Amino acid sequence: MTSSTPTGRQPSRHSRADYSVLLYSDNSATRDRMRLAIGARPAPDLGSVEFLDATTVGEVLAAADAGSADLLLLDGEAWPSGGMGISRQLKNELASCPPICLLVARQADRWLATWSQADAVIAHPLDPIATSVIVAQLLRARPAKTSMLSS
Repeated sequence: MTSSTPTGRQPSRHSRADYSVLLYSDNSATRDRMRLAIGARPAPDLGSVEFLDATTVGEVLAAADAGSADLLLLDGEAWPSGGMGISRQLKNELASCPPICLLVARQADRWLATWSQADAVIAHPLDPIATSVIVAQLLRARPAKTSMLSS
């Protein structure tokens, strides 16, 4: 799993980001579109976001199990394992699963995404305003990391 900032640079080991968002897709262009739609700060009342890129199921499962992400944004069209199956697995296996937002190919796929037990669903093409609103709502339910870092 690689970690990068919205500019694509690697963050320092002492990153002061308030939230971490894991972006899962086998397609780097899709991860870039996710990153751009969310932005460095999805809402004025929220702190900054650090992005963690995951290209395999193993990377997603490891990050979720370690608690290293405050939100998981999973591509439902990823190959060989789509985000729907990963979401369902995590929701059924992790007692403290972070919120999951599922990216689907079409608005019509939302009904299928209910099976995944995801907390939210967004569809291609990503609307930056709608995406940041949904991400902000999900992050507001999680405590910011800065309170832990300021000691």
